[in-house]
Amino acid sequence: MKKIQAHINSILAQIQEDGLFKNERIITSEQQSEIITNNKSALNFCSNNYLGLSNNKKLIQYAKDALDKYGFGMSSVRFICGTQDIHKELELKVSKFINQEDTILYSSCFDANGGLFETLLSDDDAIISDQLNHASIIDGIRLSKAKRFRYENSNMNQLEQILKDTQSSHIRLISTDGVFSMDGFIANLKDICSLAEKYNALVHVDDSHATGFVGVNGKGSIEHCNVLDKIDIITSTFGKALGGASGGFTSSNNEIISLLRQRSRPYLFSNSLAPVITYCTIKVIDLINKSNDLREKLNKNTLYFRSEIQKLGFKIKKGIHPIVPIMLNDAKLAKNIAKDMLSEGIYVVGFSYPVVPKNQARIRVQISASHSIEQLDSALNAFKIIGGKYNII
Repeated sequence: MKKIQAHINSILAQIQEDGLFKNERIITSEQQSEIITNNKSALNFCSNNYLGLSNNKKLIQYAKDALDKYGFGMSSVRFICGTQDIHKELELKVSKFINQEDTILYSSCFDANGGLFETLLSDDDAIISDQLNHASIIDGIRLSKAKRFRYENSNMNQLEQILKDTQSSHIRLISTDGVFSMDGFIANLKDICSLAEKYNALVHVDDSHATGFVGVNGKGSIEHCNVLDKIDIITSTFGKALGGASGGFTSSNNEIISLLRQRSRPYLFSNSLAPVITYCTIKVIDLINKSNDLREKLNKNTLYFRSEIQKLGFKIKKGIHPIVPIMLNDAKLAKNIAKDMLSEGIYVVGFSYPVVPKNQARIRVQISASHSIEQLDSALNAFKIIGGKYNII
């Protein structure tokens, strides 16, 4: 044991030396635009709380109602005694929302991706994955016996060549994030679907950073790219824009979802989604179906921040998404700037390898509908001060 401990300590020391060690900051308040950490108030710009629903008062009341009616937990898996009427209602609600035939619920989107590929594909098949796909897709693919291919991020020429080279495979599945979470970049789903149709392949999209707020009606990147009727499999999460708790899903045709219910291991061997999350997510979908107000506020905030941060002289990744990567390239610099920003009352996080490629370290700012213009201006002013300190603007 001492030998193992010494080995692990040496790895941890190297992570520290490289400026890549990730500390967890304790929050002692609700998740919202202004939080309390280390007994101090800070404006929060590093949450996936895109629509500002994490502490929505109506949802909190719905949660209390759900606890009274449905209890705290299911204490079982779905096929034994872990399915309530609200689980089926949510599956129907999600399917209708994103134009799919059926939906299966998971405890997270990580589990949804983890249970997808090995269930559907064999060694006669091929998975073709974007280079920048989320870790959950990568890990899910590793569990499958299918042949694996990878194309450079959004390189359609390379994707087409792989499709040409793999025509002997029985099933070919193209897998991509709808929005790449470190870049805020929306995948070229229109061209991907065109290639899939040309070469008789299926398309899977993980739309975790888009469901609920991207697209005219919040149906995600698939709506933004006008391919709602062309995506074969969609995975996503309830743990970001849709209330920010936890839970995920896979939506597809009846046959694929039926097979996942029979053989997807994270579904078969994990507890059912908690009733309170299930019930509240139904209410969230009703809310965003009824009104575009939160999406419109989020889009307004995003456009404002993106414009103003560039006026200050910072380099950002282009796009329209509320993920705004401020490119710094150096890991230690990103970490130091994030630390100094907190001293100015702005909570942001530096991202570096292995979360992003080496020498592409950044501060990832995330905008929420709950941010006021005054709060956005406070963040911009802090970036101006700290950017000047390090002579990067």
